[in-house]
Amino acid sequence: MEVETGTDTVWAEVTNGVGIVTLHRPERRNALHPEMYDAVPRLLEQFIADSDVGCIMITGAGTAFCSGGDVAGGTSRRKPADEGVPVRTKTPKEQGSMLARDARMVELLHDSPKVTLAALPGAAVGAGLSIALSTDLRIAAESAKLIPGWAGLGFSGDFGGTWFLTQLVGPSKALELLIANAPIDAQSALALGLVNRVVPDEEFLTSARGWAESIASGPRVAHGFMKENVRQAERLSLSEALPLESERMARSAGTQEHKAAVKRWMEEAAAKRAKRN
Repeated sequence: MEVETGTDTVWAEVTNGVGIVTLHRPERRNALHPEMYDAVPRLLEQFIADSDVGCIMITGAGTAFCSGGDVAGGTSRRKPADEGVPVRTKTPKEQGSMLARDARMVELLHDSPKVTLAALPGAAVGAGLSIALSTDLRIAAESAKLIPGWAGLGFSGDFGGTWFLTQLVGPSKALELLIANAPIDAQSALALGLVNRVVPDEEFLTSARGWAESIASGPRVAHGFMKENVRQAERLSLSEALPLESERMARSAGTQEHKAAVKRWMEEAAAKRAKRN
């Protein structure tokens, strides 16, 4: 089912329990556009609230995931100033606040109670890399590359890219990757833990949708609790995390998903015993 996005730069649909957001500027390798800054967060919020959606996937149209900020085309929200009217230059703090608002999509992808998945048909560069790393899981086509990109333009990083890299590979390796600014091929990204799966290009779309649909068909409450457990494991001691994990275990035991899973398990076990006898 197609979902109205309000812009041609983003497409969306809900298919087999998966809410799919597609960055759609293939002619610009899906470089960010001002309309995306409103449309993508709005769609993510819609999918988070939608009980029919069990997994959220973000991808790019064509042969790229997202080439980051549109340096040539411009990505500013600002409207042209009236001729002859002076425009006050914003301070770095004010500009930073605007950029942080534009990056709200990565917060939603990271903090979503539902499992989020980035599907990379090709390159993810700069802020595009940040968007990919903000999700819980990532699948990449064999030809995909991850490229920090910022150093080549004298930038320090945006859309949470430095934070996500540090969380995934540690501070020393993150800084090395940022400074080197070299493309990271899909297999190297897999070895570093920056992507979870790499598949042949010709199998990419089927594999990405299949994985997302498999997640969506699973126990959604349990998946959400697992996500909370993993996130808390990054910042809490075992003695702090154990009671919270245990409470979620008890809460998951009361769900219909758990009861249905136990029933299926018992039926399958009985069928196996009957077959042996």
